[in-house]
Amino acid sequence: MAVTADLAKLLDKEYENKSLADLIKAPVSALSGVSEGDARLLKEAFHINTIGDLGRNKFFRTATALVDLAEGAK
Repeated sequence: MAVTADLAKLLDKEYENKSLADLIKAPVSALSGVSEGDARLLKEAFHINTIGDLGRNKFFRTATALVDLAEGAK
């Protein structure tokens, strides 16, 4: 089943029409609102270079899971 999504508000213009495979390889700064400086700090603190690295990071995944559980318990 094909899935489509409008990612324009989530990504910098240069990355809006990239495939999901390309997006997970893209630098974190490709996300709208993440500056080069932010990306540098993520790299220094967590060794995160790509959107895929960010999405797979155990700390970010744990935080997301906790928020989802807390919101589901309301």
